[in-house]
Amino acid sequence: MSVYRVLEKLEAYIHEGTWLPAGYRVLSEERLIEFVEKIRSTLPEEVGRAKLIAKDQDRMIRAAQEKAQTIVTEATSKHEELVDDHEIVRRARTTADVILREAEERARKVKEGADGYAAQLLGELEARLSNAIGSVRKGREALTPRTVAATPSQPVADAAAKSKRAAFDAQAPDETAALESVELVQ
Repeated sequence: MSVYRVLEKLEAYIHEGTWLPAGYRVLSEERLIEFVEKIRSTLPEEVGRAKLIAKDQDRMIRAAQEKAQTIVTEATSKHEELVDDHEIVRRARTTADVILREAEERARKVKEGADGYAAQLLGELEARLSNAIGSVRKGREALTPRTVAATPSQPVADAAAKSKRAAFDAQAPDETAALESVELVQ
C-alpha cells in the first residue's frame, strides 16, 4: 500500500471522528498509531523506488561513458590506420568529442532529474507526515482534559490577559499558534 493511500485513509478516519464542543474530535489513539505504523512500513518501499531511479541513472551514465569510450577507441584505431588521411582523423575526433559531450550532458540531465524526483518525493512525504503528526497531536490534545483554575479575586485580570493573548495569537499565521490561542480562551 502506498504512503498516499495510507494518508488518505488517515484523513478519512479523522473526518469520521466524533465531534466534541469547541471543534474537537474524539479519535482512537490505537487507530492513529496503526496509521502511523502503516506509514512507517510503507516508507522503505517509497525510498526504495527512489534508489532504483538513482541506480538506473548510474547505469545510464556508465553506458554512456562506455559508448563514448568505445567511440574514442574506434577513432584511435582509425587514426592509426589512416595516418596519411588527416581529414578522417579530424572528423573522428570531432565526432567522438561531440558524442562524449552529449553523453555526459544526457547523463547529467538524467542524474538531475532523478535527484529532483527523489527530492520531490521525499518533500511530499515529509509534508504529509508533518500533517499526519499534527493531526495526531491535535487528537491527543483533544483527549487531554483541560482545567482552568482562576482565583475568585482575579477573574477580570485573567480574562483580560486571555483576551490579549487570543488577539495576539489570532494575528500569527502559524496554525499551531492559532490553536493555542483557542485553547487559552477556553
